[in-house]
Amino acid sequence: MKRLIAATAMVATGLSFSAAQADDDMVFVGHLMDITGATGFIGKFYADGVRDALSYINTHGGIDGTVLDSESVDYAYKVPQAIANYKKWRSRNDMVAMQGWGTGDTEALISFVAKDEVPVYSASYSGHLTDPTGKNPKTAKPAPYNFFYGASYSDACRALVQWAAEDWKQSGGSGKPVFSHIGDNHPYPNAPKEACAEYATELGFEVTAPVVVSMKPGDFKAQCLTLKEAGTNYGYLGNLGPSVVSLVKSCDTVGATPKWLANIWAGDYETLKTIGEVENYIFPAMTSFWTDEGVPGMDLVREISKMSDSSGEEFRTHHYIRGICSAYYMKEAMEWAKNNGGITGANIKAGMYARQNWVPAGLEGVCMEATWTAEDHRGINTVNIYNGSAKGGEATVEKVTTVTLPRRDDWLGY
Repeated sequence: MKRLIAATAMVATGLSFSAAQADDDMVFVGHLMDITGATGFIGKFYADGVRDALSYINTHGGIDGTVLDSESVDYAYKVPQAIANYKKWRSRNDMVAMQGWGTGDTEALISFVAKDEVPVYSASYSGHLTDPTGKNPKTAKPAPYNFFYGASYSDACRALVQWAAEDWKQSGGSGKPVFSHIGDNHPYPNAPKEACAEYATELGFEVTAPVVVSMKPGDFKAQCLTLKEAGTNYGYLGNLGPSVVSLVKSCDTVGATPKWLANIWAGDYETLKTIGEVENYIFPAMTSFWTDEGVPGMDLVREISKMSDSSGEEFRTHHYIRGICSAYYMKEAMEWAKNNGGITGANIKAGMYARQNWVPAGLEGVCMEATWTAEDHRGINTVNIYNGSAKGGEATVEKVTTVTLPRRDDWLGY
């Protein structure tokens, strides 16, 4: 906890290096994180995963001998601050890649990073980042230098409503089930809104008007009464952290009890424990969990965790583990680049296309197989779905199914 408090402005996560080192012995990676802003409740876990992974990579030989110099900046979820930090880092001649965070800032930087040829590995899983060529007319901008580890928000929501359609049948529901999107009017919760609603309609749902809920915590009884009046059977939670906790508790108070379909940042042990009492809380996950047994790659995760917790006892969320996966896909793309012309942004991008059904070495069973191509940056189209519950502040999580989605052309970049 002390480490996070100390990081409210800026944290240098690179090691200390001799000024005599040659420039080609070191490359720079910028790291944007939110640990104090609107998404800090969850952002701090992912940020630690990225920072620990970068530190571990350096202490174990770097990129085949090339050191990763890095700087982690808490931009507090403010888009202008993110852009300013990117421009500052870009002024350095040795910046070759960036580990990013939010949807608003990542989407705002799409054109910058494409022009500058800087691969960005974000924690935003916006579908708008998945079309590298802009061939889909629904795509706002081509995003050739944007990558992320995991299914897009749109595909994860599609998987959730596909599960919900089957759940409705199995539970004996009659008529059309009612689906509602619930979230702030903000790029992050909005990213999958239209895409998911279209697929829900395609699957036979009645889709209500979106219910707007602030990303800040508050009293949301009015919104919950709207859900109750609409007869919402499945409510998609587009926000995260304290906002979601407030909403679920408010709805329980007024007797609005849909089955919750949470986005990946709203589904975790910490959120469930903070809600305290909840059932039928369905969410996607893209990694193994810290408590899973018999997963070979968890040995490496636990060693990486010791970079900031020497005891090895601190519980890590799956958000932390996704941060590790993100850093390690970047690492292996950099290794390919070094062996194929040098560690440049353009070569790192090419390295992302060099393999299919790819899991970083040492993380087998932790990170899901991923494939990126020059025409399609949907690295993963398989979604593991879990059912979470909490009672007395103790949370339990159980896997319910796996959904593999088609790579439909009309879903690319959307």
